[in-house]
Amino acid sequence: MIKVSESARKKVISLMEDDNFDPFNDYVRVGVHSGGCSGLSYDLKFDKTVAEDDKIFEDNGIKIAVDKKSFFYLVGTTLEYSGGLNGKGFVFNNPNAQRTCGCGESFSL
Repeated sequence: MIKVSESARKKVISLMEDDNFDPFNDYVRVGVHSGGCSGLSYDLKFDKTVAEDDKIFEDNGIKIAVDKKSFFYLVGTTLEYSGGLNGKGFVFNNPNAQRTCGCGESFSL
């Protein structure tokens, strides 16, 4: 399960609408791939379709699609958004990460 904070929910809806996605029917696709200074990097994009082996969740009114391979790394993660002058944008609070980089965009287990 992946959770979505209220601040992330508001930003996701705004960005999806800006990119001509329907925030109530389309998906936020969250994934993990090799890369970054800590070994694994997060991937976040919008998608209108899901694959047969995707895990689908809905939290706080946001539909989330995660590929089977990334699911293991993301269980229990909360997607948050930090805006403002010192904000980092989208932040993944991942309880599985044992080490993260300074920017928060990559992690290792």
